[in-house]
Amino acid sequence: MIFGILSSNNDVKKLLRELDVMNSVIALLAPEEEVVIHEFASLCLANMSVEYTSKVQIFEHGGLEPLIRLLSSPDPDMKKNSIECIYNLVQDFQCRATFPELNAIPSILELLKSEYPVIQLLALKTLGIITNDKESRAMLRDNQGIDHLIKILETKELNDLHIEVLSVVANCLEDMDTVVLIQQTGGLKKLLTFAENSTIPDIQKNAAKAITVAAYNPENRKLFHEQEVEKCLVALLSSESDGTKIAASQAISAMCENSGSKDFFNHQGIPQLIQLLKSDNEEVREAAALALANLTTCNPANANAAAEADGIDPLISILSSKRDGAIANAATVLTNMAMQEALRVNIQNHDVMRALISPLRSTNTGVQSKAVLTIAATACDAEARTELRNAGGLEPLIELLHSKDDEVRRNASWAVMVCASDELTATELCKFGALDILEEVNLSVSRKNKFSEAAYNKLLNNHLPLKYSQTGYLSSSNIISDGFYDYGRINPGTKLLPLKDLCLQEPSDLRAVLLVNSKSSDVSPLPSTEDKSSDVGCGRSISSSSSLRRTSKEKTSAGFGSPTEEKSEPSSGRNTALSKSATKEKGSRKVRGKKEEEKVKEEEEVTTVSKNIGEGSPDKEWYPPADPDFCVYEYEVTKSILPITNIKEQIEALAEYVAEKMGGTIPKEKLQDFSWELHISELKFQLKSNVVPIGQIKKGIFYHRALLFKALADKVGIGCSLVRGEYGRAWNEVKLMNESLKGVTGGLPPPEVYIVDLMFQPGRLIKLRSREADLYRFL
Repeated sequence: MIFGILSSNNDVKKLLRELDVMNSVIALLAPEEEVVIHEFASLCLANMSVEYTSKVQIFEHGGLEPLIRLLSSPDPDMKKNSIECIYNLVQDFQCRATFPELNAIPSILELLKSEYPVIQLLALKTLGIITNDKESRAMLRDNQGIDHLIKILETKELNDLHIEVLSVVANCLEDMDTVVLIQQTGGLKKLLTFAENSTIPDIQKNAAKAITVAAYNPENRKLFHEQEVEKCLVALLSSESDGTKIAASQAISAMCENSGSKDFFNHQGIPQLIQLLKSDNEEVREAAALALANLTTCNPANANAAAEADGIDPLISILSSKRDGAIANAATVLTNMAMQEALRVNIQNHDVMRALISPLRSTNTGVQSKAVLTIAATACDAEARTELRNAGGLEPLIELLHSKDDEVRRNASWAVMVCASDELTATELCKFGALDILEEVNLSVSRKNKFSEAAYNKLLNNHLPLKYSQTGYLSSSNIISDGFYDYGRINPGTKLLPLKDLCLQEPSDLRAVLLVNSKSSDVSPLPSTEDKSSDVGCGRSISSSSSLRRTSKEKTSAGFGSPTEEKSEPSSGRNTALSKSATKEKGSRKVRGKKEEEKVKEEEEVTTVSKNIGEGSPDKEWYPPADPDFCVYEYEVTKSILPITNIKEQIEALAEYVAEKMGGTIPKEKLQDFSWELHISELKFQLKSNVVPIGQIKKGIFYHRALLFKALADKVGIGCSLVRGEYGRAWNEVKLMNESLKGVTGGLPPPEVYIVDLMFQPGRLIKLRSREADLYRFL
């Protein structure tokens, strides 16, 4: 008796544990002992079982079984002490796992009939814990425990027990068999009515929790939908209790897996949830955002309903919430809305990009993942990408490519791919290191993914020098622009130096870097004595690709003027220093000495110009070396080849033009005697740089000619690809329809791919994968 009373004191508990009296106390629960001894021994155990160490000792000394036996005692104090001790014990998983073997549930159910509320409450709390295990739920169902629980809910006098009863029912509803049993006996309808009509917030909350737990099962959701559970949940959203609102929102989230329920909430529920987004309670806002996230997923109608209920503004405001779950859910809703163009524009008008910066910098991977998805969904327009750049969103986005979380890294790659759709944003992404990071990610077997590869390729399309160096391929959609340079092949992981750095390097034995540039530099070209009023000017755009394509459709007399004929026209004279010696040679071919002097003078001037351009000035913006000859090529090709209406003839004419500018036709047997290496070395020496403008090369082989062909073809709108081979080989591929099928309607075969011969028979088109094509491409 003394032990039983004193054991409520913490110091006594500690002393009793040190004395190891647990086995002796449990022995006092033997059937032969008197009732009063049972009472105070059980009281001692109830007091001691509050602490974990004592729980373990009671269980290990076999105290659970005699305690269960005492539940059937007629003495209420003994029942109370025993059930209280059992309640404390079953909170430990090991003890709870052995509980079904002791067949304690019938005895606990009998306690529900006790006239003492404290005993009933302890019994319900114990059931609430043990019914977390499936086997115990089955035993409760087999012993008609559900009927006992429903009867308590129907008894108004026992309303102080309703909250705990609903907790037990919530656990039991996880089993489909229990749900069917409740539905067959009418208990499910009673439960929903009870939840809707009750005025006690905690009862409403637990009822909603019971529905939430059960709704995770598809069959349960179907039954709930048939019982119109949605009406009950919508009514609970209007409760004054925040706890009830949270539970109802969570139940709606679970019911969203049922398509019928999703459609119901489109008309009722979404406006109420939008209002909850404005609550001062962060948990309420998080639960409401979760419900909206599930409602709008794969459901455009619900996304529209949320927007019509003025949900965009509160959703964006939640992005600055302190709760990670609320931010992630709000971002998901915005992503679902942005799938529709009209809603996406509306979201963009609310300055969503600026609001997403903070979530991007979150340390929570769930928030990061959802935030980058929202960026991917909303950055489809150039204006949105501009806003993201201006808001400083590219840097934190790129940082997420380093993430160790697969989902974050995948979604960040997707967002980068979307943002790289315009050249300006792609340039900024590359500036902040996105290409380097993605390359590193893609080199890792465990970290790369389809999106990281797609994002890398998308960025490469806006960095064609790197793409060609790494992949050795430019498609017809990869348009070479001014400033493109061919460094040669580089291995994955190797950094490609910028053009400026390459220009500033001294010439070496390394392969020449080929530059395509029709723009002028800050150093003016040397004046020409021939036709200063010429229309051809380096840096002057002759025609855009679109206008070129339109012009090519016009019917004009097709004629390909020779370079000599073109130069004789006043409108096409070269306004460059490089044409100076050619002009004097035509004016006085007899004076050979003068010609040589002019040539030497020309080389010196070109060297000075190139050196000035390459080295630059610290006070002036750097420009790539100018290429006056390429400007002339562009003009001549535009004038002579563009008017040709037949694409095949255009290709043939351009091939002949390129070959002529690069040293003419070279017979196969004399290829080894073609001294192009010496010519390139001379140019590098003259220019004092490894960077050689493509127009200055007069003796070129496969890869020189293929690059010039691609650059000029892009200028006049001829679609062709550039492919790098081995041992200095490169070639251009074009697609042409079979001329024999002209006028045929219906399903046509795909166009055939040809290789353009620029070396042996310039203008010849060779079918890809033919023996002739292999001889051209490979040694």
